[in-house]
This record gives sequence, structure tokens and C-alpha cells, in this order.
Amino acid sequence: MKEKPNFADAVVEDYVKVIYSHTEWQPEPITTSVLAARLGLAPSSVTEMVKKLAVSGLATHVPYGAVTLTEEGRALALRMLRRHRLIETWLVESFGYGWDEVHDEAEVLEHALSDRLLERIAHELGDPVRDPHGDPIPRADGTVEQPDAVLLQDAPDGFSGPVVRISDRAPELLKHLHEEGVALDTVIEVVERRPFGGALSIRTPASALDLGVEATAAIWLAL
Repeated sequence: MKEKPNFADAVVEDYVKVIYSHTEWQPEPITTSVLAARLGLAPSSVTEMVKKLAVSGLATHVPYGAVTLTEEGRALALRMLRRHRLIETWLVESFGYGWDEVHDEAEVLEHALSDRLLERIAHELGDPVRDPHGDPIPRADGTVEQPDAVLLQDAPDGFSGPVVRISDRAPELLKHLHEEGVALDTVIEVVERRPFGGALSIRTPASALDLGVEATAAIWLAL
């Protein structure tokens, strides 16, 4: 019989959440080395934990290869992402947090709030479908709607579309984009790429600006 982990274990919840979110906006599967980097842990520790997830029926792992979630692991990941993203939205809309401030707070609160309180929060917010960064909020039944989007750095010259997601992995970048007037639903037109790996020139309804690689790799536009 497979050993089942305690689903209240924050470590297990964090692992499955990161594994799922890695492939949410791009197709490359996660490896233990990438997972270790995302979690800020030693690769050996991550490898041991992934083995435990596999024994518990939450993940599968090819040695030196990809880590993928089982249906059970995916369900747990979606549950945790619903919690995390609802809390981020709650902090922004109800407490005036900036979108660059909410990730770490949500990391703590997502393990502590009861299901009853979380659903009350969802109801009070009007059952939002995306968080402050544009990531989809899974429904209570585990379904999730992923918008069709293209990464800004991959969009061709002349392409135009509204911003549907900005990665929250770099808070300083979020602050910079906010100051430049780039946010969810801002319509961006790709003007041109500067030669020799230079910046990408874009135009918004408010201004024209150049964005570097870090920014263009963090912004998704609707197709």
C-alpha cells in the first residue's frame, strides 16, 4: 500500500504547486535541478522529496529527467493555487497591497486559512477568475481556464494585444512595469527589435518605451 502524506504538510503543498505552475505558461517539463532552483533548496534534498512524492502517488519522476504530477498531485496543486491566488487578490483589493508585495504574504496564509473562510473570501471578491498578475484562479471544482497567449519576446513586429499575464517572480520588475504604465489589460504593440540582441521597442496607449530581456520574458499578450 502506498504511503499517503499528510496533505496539510506545507512542504508537499509547495512542491506540487511549483511543479504544476512551471508548465502552466510554457511546455517544457520541470526537472529536479530546476525545481531545486525554484525552491531555493539543495538538489539532493529535492531529489529525495520527489522520490517521496512518487511513492505517495502524487508525482512521477524519470531519473535525470522530468517530474510530472499524477491526477492526485494535480488536484492538490490546483487546490493550493486557488488558495494562493485568491489570497493575493484579496490582499490587493481589500487591503491595498501592491501587486509586487502579495506573493510572500500569500505563501504563508495559503497554508493557514480554512476552506470555509477561503470560500467566503472568494464570494466577497465576486469569484474572480484571475489574480493580480493574470494567473488563472482555479475554481472550487478544480477546473481552470487558461487564456491563449504569446510571450512578448516571441511576438512578431507589428503584433498588438492586451497584457493577460505578468510573472510575479521578480517584484522589482513588477514595480518598474507599474511605473512605466504596463499592467494587466494594457494594450501593447510590438514596434521593433533593436539589433544585436538589443531592447524591444513597444508602444502602449500612454507611451512608447524599450523593454529588456527580463521584462519581455515576463509578459504575455492575448492572442
